[in-house]
Amino acid sequence: MAFRLANINNRAVLVTDNGVYDLERHGEGFSSEPMEAIARYRELHDVAASLNGSPDAQLDPATLGPPVPRPQKVLGIGLNYKAHAEESKMDLPENPLVFNKLSSCIVGPCDDVIVFGPTTDWEAELVVVMGTRARDIAAEDAWDNIAGVTCGQDISERTTQFASRPPHFDLGKSYDTFGPIGPSIVSVDQLNDPNDLALTCSVNGEQKQNARTNDLIFDVPALVAYISAICTLEPGDLIFTGTPSGVGVMAGTFLQPGDEVTTTIESIGTMTNRCVARGE
Repeated sequence: MAFRLANINNRAVLVTDNGVYDLERHGEGFSSEPMEAIARYRELHDVAASLNGSPDAQLDPATLGPPVPRPQKVLGIGLNYKAHAEESKMDLPENPLVFNKLSSCIVGPCDDVIVFGPTTDWEAELVVVMGTRARDIAAEDAWDNIAGVTCGQDISERTTQFASRPPHFDLGKSYDTFGPIGPSIVSVDQLNDPNDLALTCSVNGEQKQNARTNDLIFDVPALVAYISAICTLEPGDLIFTGTPSGVGVMAGTFLQPGDEVTTTIESIGTMTNRCVARGE
């Protein structure tokens, strides 16, 4: 049975239409640790199927933390939507453009985003959550090694990003709070087509991005195969798969304190992050 795994007060929970079930209480042999649950994602299908009775609580989105609180690796993919490459007036890449986001930037789906500079930008993305420790994963086996997917924002401070040549993709995208993810990890079997999901981003209610993941230049299986040929992937490793057209830098419009960023991906859910000034 499909599952939705979330993090409430640093405890792993399964989210259903009826409410929230604490995994330690309802999953035999499970602890409350979210990272352990990710590594045992295959067992979560059986736990989800066995849930019965009253939930432990009703879901309060404000209590949600990042569903992957301590990823070992956070990898981003640049220029991975055809329409985004066109708006950037750049050639399509021949290989995935992979960069690191520091794991300290990861926050939850309702957490504030700190505006660290005058050119802080939004980037709505589908995020892959790895479920196995594996190397050299074949593309056709990729989805079997993925615990699930979630929403993400690859928030980027453009002045920092392009402060030198080549650009600082890692630092410009790794300020504290620049990696909201959530609201939960959705198992792949809950998606009608994991390679074709609608994705939108709005700022203060105005839609900025609207795309489908079938516009990816390198789809999820291709990314997993490419990256795992270079490094061993671990349970909980995150892959931010790239952002579609409509980012702020193309129009010279950037996030300001008080703005509200809403990210929605079909069949996965919605994140809402408020922008605040540094020190607020």
